[in-house]
Amino acid sequence: MSDYSGLLVYLDGEFVAWNDAKIHVFSPAVKYGAAVFEGIRGYWNAERGTMYLFRLEEHMRRLELSQRIMRFNRIVPAQAMMDATVELMRRNGFRSSVHIRPTAYVAGQGESSAQEPVGSFITAIPRGTPKKVETGCRAQISSWQRIADNVMPTRAKSNANYNNSRYAGIQALKDGYDSAIFLNSRGKLSEGQAMCLFLVRNGVAVTPSITSDILESITRDTVIQLLRAQGVEVQERDVDRSEFHDATEAFFCGTGAEITPIVNVDGDAVGDGSPGPVTRALQTAYFDLAFGRTDPGHKWLTAV
Repeated sequence: MSDYSGLLVYLDGEFVAWNDAKIHVFSPAVKYGAAVFEGIRGYWNAERGTMYLFRLEEHMRRLELSQRIMRFNRIVPAQAMMDATVELMRRNGFRSSVHIRPTAYVAGQGESSAQEPVGSFITAIPRGTPKKVETGCRAQISSWQRIADNVMPTRAKSNANYNNSRYAGIQALKDGYDSAIFLNSRGKLSEGQAMCLFLVRNGVAVTPSITSDILESITRDTVIQLLRAQGVEVQERDVDRSEFHDATEAFFCGTGAEITPIVNVDGDAVGDGSPGPVTRALQTAYFDLAFGRTDPGHKWLTAV
């Protein structure tokens, strides 16, 4: 178990010691999951001595949207959270890549329909790239269905929504897989557990549309732009599970997953069962950009 006790946390306008960052057990955030969050990566470039926060503004704008969808009475503004994140990076003095988790939550002692008071916090911990990004992962089409937008809005990055992924993830691990893939209520591919999904068929990258009950992922948007810049056609549409049998490559994408190849689905190899050339070229472009190697002044990077 990692020890983060030497780190600072941003909590309701103050920077406090890790072990002192607490909210009340009776808050709606604890009782009902009345909270929204973001996952943001900070990539440490040792040669430049700089931490690059990847698409910080876009993540904080989505945090605002999530609060509106969750009907919070007060919206924690994006700019305030951006400024606090940069300061948290400076105060913690990280010299390795990190994962940042800004959160807005309903505090106080209200019930499930409470909309205030609204608090906020930001944590940041060291985290490198998962091994699966290199080796690929084995995925299972889950028996659990992806929540629909008219059940619990998937555009809100709400803490409570992630119980859906938790059920599917536990099932996948118990069944001998690394991860899960959801179908939506129409039986079409939706997303992985906290990750978006792409297939490569006949040289075309295919991904479920934003009306397929997915989170409108910032990493997904990044991937679409990078693929098109490399001359790869991208289709956003309904995708059938049987399309995996004709796919030469597949991968997950997300802040945590980064670009993770999918080499096997339900026990059958995807393509030749190894990460393919489209995925590998995308990984190179993604990491070169995120680490500030190709364009340290890129609009998606916030240098600390």
